[in-house]
Amino acid sequence: MDRKVMLVVLDSVGIGELPDANKYGDEGSNTVSNIAKVTKDFKIPNLIKLGLSNIEGVSNLEKEVSPIGAYGRAAEVSLGKDTTTGHWEIAGVILDKPFPTFPNGFPKSLIDEFEKRIGTSILGNKPASGTAIIEELGDEHVKTGYPIVYTSADSVFQIATHEDIIPVERLYEICQIARDMLTGENGVSRVIARPFAGDSGKFYRTERRKDFSLKPTKPTMLNYIKDANLRIKGVGKIEDIFANEGLTDSVHTTNNYDGIKQIISYAGERFNGLVFANLVDFDMLYGHRNDVKGYAKALAEFDESIPQITASMGDKDILIITADHGCDPTTPSTDHSREYIPILMYGKCIKPVDLGTRQSFADIGKTICNILDVDANIEGESFKKLIMK
Repeated sequence: MDRKVMLVVLDSVGIGELPDANKYGDEGSNTVSNIAKVTKDFKIPNLIKLGLSNIEGVSNLEKEVSPIGAYGRAAEVSLGKDTTTGHWEIAGVILDKPFPTFPNGFPKSLIDEFEKRIGTSILGNKPASGTAIIEELGDEHVKTGYPIVYTSADSVFQIATHEDIIPVERLYEICQIARDMLTGENGVSRVIARPFAGDSGKFYRTERRKDFSLKPTKPTMLNYIKDANLRIKGVGKIEDIFANEGLTDSVHTTNNYDGIKQIISYAGERFNGLVFANLVDFDMLYGHRNDVKGYAKALAEFDESIPQITASMGDKDILIITADHGCDPTTPSTDHSREYIPILMYGKCIKPVDLGTRQSFADIGKTICNILDVDANIEGESFKKLIMK
């Protein structure tokens, strides 16, 4: 029997602050509900039909009388609110301490060693917005050839270089050098290559970003599914988030549109296993830039694609739509927000039931393994019995 699960992570599409949000400065965050509140003519009818507006904590959207999918929300057990932590927990790995952050920049000893290994000085070494830092230091970078190093509220070591000054392949090499160095107490979750282009005053980031993540600390659902000789197709930055662990195929996409096209393509294939996709534009282009209008438009565009995804799926296939954290563009903060994530499930074999509040993101991974008849020693509690017809 061919059965695949299509797991689509809408990066940062949270649905309400978690009970401990005050510890993260995220009181009042509710990415979806707040966007709906302030956006005129905000229409996401297919997500609502699946049950999004019926999930506890979601407001400012009209309730669906007869949802066609299973719906609920999940709380995060791991400490933190970043992409890697969220995805790892979905896949069954819970972190008992957050990845390190560097609000004052990276230690001098670390930067000195990094400069020695790459053979050049660096610029920056401070928390900054990715667009602001290239506006501030782009001209100096072009003049000197020195890479721009910066971080954020997340556990990241980001390196920005102009594609005409440092070729992208060399930027990737520099990032790998940083990744090899950043271990132990300096073990950030991701080193991110941030290439940019353009002229002075008109610099812009290109789509050749690449993430260099730590390998998961334990086997994830991906390892168990792969070991069961099933296919696992990654879409978007999944290969980066899991450091290529547990994937049989991977497509690195350039934007949401590209990712959605690939999801639809995979939906039409018949195989046993998992499609694991991340659509990053919600977070990268709109959440971090507090672009409410752009975020709302991106949600509507994804919503429009849902009928094509479901129509392409096989009779035994299951679609799961979720998120990894929040990034509420309506709040003053430009950082991720500590929020519940939605769980929306659809398939001809799925009952339209209320899943309530799941106690961990890991319940998603455990359920996927259960659906695929894979015995996986991961965190989480399966809710397969609640949803299957």
